[in-house]
Amino acid sequence: MPRPERVVCLTPRPPSSRSRWAGGDRVVGCDRLRGPSAGARAEAPRGRVQTAHAIGILALKPDLVLGFSDLQAEIVRELIARGAQVLITNQRTIAETLLAITNRRGALGESEAGARLAEGLRAELDATAAAVPAGERRPRVFFEEWDSPLISGISWVSEIIELCGGEDLFPELRAGGSATQRIVDPAEVVRRAPSSSSQAGAGKKVRPERIRARAGGSG
Repeated sequence: MPRPERVVCLTPRPPSSRSRWAGGDRVVGCDRLRGPSAGARAEAPRGRVQTAHAIGILALKPDLVLGFSDLQAEIVRELIARGAQVLITNQRTIAETLLAITNRRGALGESEAGARLAEGLRAELDATAAAVPAGERRPRVFFEEWDSPLISGISWVSEIIELCGGEDLFPELRAGGSATQRIVDPAEVVRRAPSSSSQAGAGKKVRPERIRARAGGSG
């Protein structure tokens, strides 16, 4: 496949890392949740991740459409049926994320750069893990992926918590690829007494006071 020059990105996360993706100037359309990557074409239109329309995407005449997760299954099915070149990744773990980076950069004609980026990120993670003092008390962390219903963190979040020396409050749920498999009872969060809590609700304003109240006062 020739090097794609017109790329549509159906994800708030860039093809690898927004600040490290040299091909940003090839983006002709992207998700509006985070805006275009640095260097993206000024005229690149933006749409919502889960409400994108195949006709509008195809009107941009993309050489490649990049996306993320099973949530985009329907739009991807339609794009493929209409002849578009599509690469969708569905990473849930750190290892899968690094693989997605190499696959996406490869699709963009940047295989060597993708391999270097993935190796560099892996080295950074390993260095972080090595710097965690041995024998210290491990803080219990609750990561709130969504607030209504309350959803705990996915695998890569849980892995990073542990890699940084913490203890995931709901480690038994992290393998749940679907958000519905990680729904938790707010009362159980309080019962497990987290040392700290954090939130990452896409598109929602973070309200620390709600997190502290839900987690029994920790924040």
